[in-house]
Amino acid sequence: MIILGTNSIKATGGYQVDNSLRFNDGSSDDLQKTYSSAETSNKIATVSFWIKRCLLATEMGILKGDNSGSDFIRFEPNDQLRLRFSGGSADIQTNRLFRDVSAWYHIVVAFDSTQGTSSNRIKVYVNGVQETSLATSSYPSANTTFKFSTNSATNTVGADGAQYYDGYISEFVWIDGQQLAPDQFGEFDEDSGIWKPIDVSGLTFGNNGFYLEFKQAGTSQNSSGMGADTSGNDNHYAVNNLTAIDQSTDTCTNNFNTWLPTDPRASNFTLSEGNLDITRTGAFTGGTYAQTIMPSSGKWYAECKIYEQPSSDRGRVGIANFESIPGDMTTTPQSSSPSSVNAVEISFGQGDNVLFTINGSDTENNSFYSAFSNGDILRFALDLDNGKFYFGVNANWWNYSSSQTGGDPTSGSGYVSNSSDLFNGSPICFYQGHSSGVSVTSGIKWNFGSPPYAISSGNTDGNGYGNFEYAVPSSYYSLNTKNLSEFG
Repeated sequence: MIILGTNSIKATGGYQVDNSLRFNDGSSDDLQKTYSSAETSNKIATVSFWIKRCLLATEMGILKGDNSGSDFIRFEPNDQLRLRFSGGSADIQTNRLFRDVSAWYHIVVAFDSTQGTSSNRIKVYVNGVQETSLATSSYPSANTTFKFSTNSATNTVGADGAQYYDGYISEFVWIDGQQLAPDQFGEFDEDSGIWKPIDVSGLTFGNNGFYLEFKQAGTSQNSSGMGADTSGNDNHYAVNNLTAIDQSTDTCTNNFNTWLPTDPRASNFTLSEGNLDITRTGAFTGGTYAQTIMPSSGKWYAECKIYEQPSSDRGRVGIANFESIPGDMTTTPQSSSPSSVNAVEISFGQGDNVLFTINGSDTENNSFYSAFSNGDILRFALDLDNGKFYFGVNANWWNYSSSQTGGDPTSGSGYVSNSSDLFNGSPICFYQGHSSGVSVTSGIKWNFGSPPYAISSGNTDGNGYGNFEYAVPSSYYSLNTKNLSEFG
């Protein structure tokens, strides 16, 4: 089972996008540039970008023009897309709701105020198709000017004033002086029918146009920074509050697994950092289960990093049979019978020994299970073809029956569970939660191949995808759409 948006499954072949930037609204992330040269036109332009949202029902900016912020592109709290140009004289808002946090959207806004027909002065396209159903359609007067990329204006990518974007952005393009159709930036895949990106490097960008690929590693405002303009214009953007860990391989051509913020989950669980960081605060029993990719076949690998253990309660991580989970997400596998939630959990916190829960039954072996520490990397290998689950800590795979070493996902030995209740052909998901209502704080960062924390070694799967701290077992793969099309 795959829970993904319609624009997320891998299209065969074609142009590939390597990087995106991961924005976190709580960190005030953005990119900025103040222009010091005359634009090709302040009446005609096109902007194109690919975007995957992580936070909904919140006002968040995508692009702001001029210093006053009167021109912008942003999501409204109702999840509609709003465009305001020409100092507010033009105001367009879609009826479409952008609520699919599993999908990459391609958005093109093309404007030309010299057009005689008012509705031709601003055109909005989503995934290659023009938006004609609009909640607001106030078009600019003839020959009015906009305030993006103009001389002395400050452009901001990823924010509109104090309203910061939360999610992923890739392939951000500004064309100065041309009103272009979406087929200059993408095309429908002839096999899948899915809208996909094409190479835009050959376009004419105009004086103040730019192309942000987010493929460089540094933070300086030049060709080596993450805000580097690769159009040839050297319109490089300064990077604010974004670091190397925010450069992601989760892109519009290879969509990686993330946690879902929209499904029911226990209260006091907060998602951030591209929906890969889960913090639990306060008191509540339960957890969160749902991700954008939940496979029922194949062999899959993931890691997570403990950065804050609860001091007086056990936190829990593991896997679960998704179809056995209550709809309110408030019941932990530990407190449920095997017929209610079929899962394997590993506890952390309290400074005590590790507790395993397998299908509702607690099992503890003090002879070799030692307490975890902040900074430990927990490892998961799912062999859904043979119905086995493997667990490791840092460099070692545990042998559940005997020791903290000796497990081997490649050979098939030392697995934690092969429960037929768990592995019955239903989708398998990861799980994070707590077992009691004690008021504490805990935090886990998850790595399905695009980590929200620094990696020192840089291991990939056998297809060359992902970025992991430890070696991926042979024939196991990171959870992304390219691997799913081949092995899922």
